[in-house]
Amino acid sequence: MATISRPVAGEIVQPRRSAGLWSDAFGRLRKNKLALVGLFLVITLLLTGLFGPIIAPWPYDYQDLEAVFAGTGGPLPPLTAGHILGTDQLGRDLLSRLLDGARISVSVALVVQLVIITIGVPIGAIAGWFGARLDNILMRFTDVIYAFPDLLFIILLSVAFRDTAVGQAMDGLLLVFVAIGLTSWVTVARLVRGQMLALKETEFVEAARAIGVRDRRIVMRHLLPNGMGPIIVAITLGIPSAILAEATLAYIGIGVQPPRASWGSLVAEGQKYVRSEPHLVVFPAIAIALALIGFTFLGDGLRDALDPKLKGKQ
Repeated sequence: MATISRPVAGEIVQPRRSAGLWSDAFGRLRKNKLALVGLFLVITLLLTGLFGPIIAPWPYDYQDLEAVFAGTGGPLPPLTAGHILGTDQLGRDLLSRLLDGARISVSVALVVQLVIITIGVPIGAIAGWFGARLDNILMRFTDVIYAFPDLLFIILLSVAFRDTAVGQAMDGLLLVFVAIGLTSWVTVARLVRGQMLALKETEFVEAARAIGVRDRRIVMRHLLPNGMGPIIVAITLGIPSAILAEATLAYIGIGVQPPRASWGSLVAEGQKYVRSEPHLVVFPAIAIALALIGFTFLGDGLRDALDPKLKGKQ
């Protein structure tokens, strides 16, 4: 027979500690299978980008001409000795170039979001906190940037500065960071502004003002941390757009410069042999798709996990 234990008179019962926002969100995230799949793909991409040059069987620009000429004289097919995924038309190992492309995609995913945070968060925080005329000026400037086609603006910046020191730095990768970042901060700025407007009239902000806390400290120590959830979701969902934009630039020949191997440039180079050697297009296209799916699934999972309205429904 089951017995129910009751507290003894005079015994101090410790209150049960409630789960915090992040631990509670992580618990809901673990129940989302698609989010876990996305997390696995993202971690795999990050590790591949970090350790790609170490595990690559060949340097990304090495030409194995002996193997090519010993074969058909063209791209080697997959499962060729020494080249698991085959080679391109110049005898360069496709697996090694895919790993180098992963490194470029990881760099774009991280650095571009850093640029977006650096521009979008201050503009949104200033507009939302001070409001009035300053808010109107900053938001009209944001509307102008938002109205301009993103890809066209990126192409114009890339073409205009391609022959400059910025365009040549890091094999053209620095220009890609700047171009994509300058066109992608609008969403984060608007989101941060909305969070500021929603939180600055709350009671804890009024209490902080009453005891003389400075505006900068209120924004940095109270408002931004409380609005960090939606910002993280927006940044995570913005990464696929940055990766796709970089691949598009490389595909049309104005992104990362050769001999670096962007996934977009690999697709562009392989499309000439798409009928005879489809692996030159299929493998980089699969890599792009997996990267986009991974960050999209993870972003959707984070959005659901950080939404307090969904608590108790999962």
